[in-house]
Amino acid sequence: MIKKISPSIMCADYMDLRKHIDIFTNCGVEYIHVDVMDGSFVPNYTLGTDFVKALKKNSKIPLDIHLMINNPENKLDWFEFGEGDYVSVHYESTKHLQKATAMIKERRAKPMVAINPATPIIMLENVLDDIDGVLVMTVNPGFAGQKLVKSTLKKIEVLREYLDKNGYEHIEIEVDGNVSFENATLMSTAGANIFVAGTSSVFEKSNSLEDNIKKFRSVI
Repeated sequence: MIKKISPSIMCADYMDLRKHIDIFTNCGVEYIHVDVMDGSFVPNYTLGTDFVKALKKNSKIPLDIHLMINNPENKLDWFEFGEGDYVSVHYESTKHLQKATAMIKERRAKPMVAINPATPIIMLENVLDDIDGVLVMTVNPGFAGQKLVKSTLKKIEVLREYLDKNGYEHIEIEVDGNVSFENATLMSTAGANIFVAGTSSVFEKSNSLEDNIKKFRSVI
């Protein structure tokens, strides 16, 4: 699969978002990753509905909206997204997962199911026909800057093999959490093809954003 970059806008300088978006556009990044946290499903609050609307209005890059919220099927209508966008809902966040994925598809976006590091792959078995991607959390969700849960590297490999063996070769695997330059190489080798790039790679401060994106592209 084509390897794609999804910079985490949560890690950007909010006072200079226009500059960041312009750089993303010029560098050809495929998605902008938007973390939405409700303070309940995860112990943090981040980007909300108005922020997503502003990104949709001011960027032509498809969004990669990661909903770390309880009962997303009751809140999807609050967010602006559409054709070409990815919207991830957590397996652990709802008892009505297929209702949520169907709502995303109705708006011509692509549903993705996110799974925490300790969530078994087998839990995806009954939703594979309903999704376009799986977001493998390689840290526990809630905060940037965490260390990689090393067992998730094997999890990516097993998931890719499982999908390919069972006729789901089209389902993409996204990874999120300590996707450093070094770890991104390992994740790519394991089978991931969409990479949420944050403080340990694209937004690493010792080099320019442009140089970091170029380097990240080379390592994946």
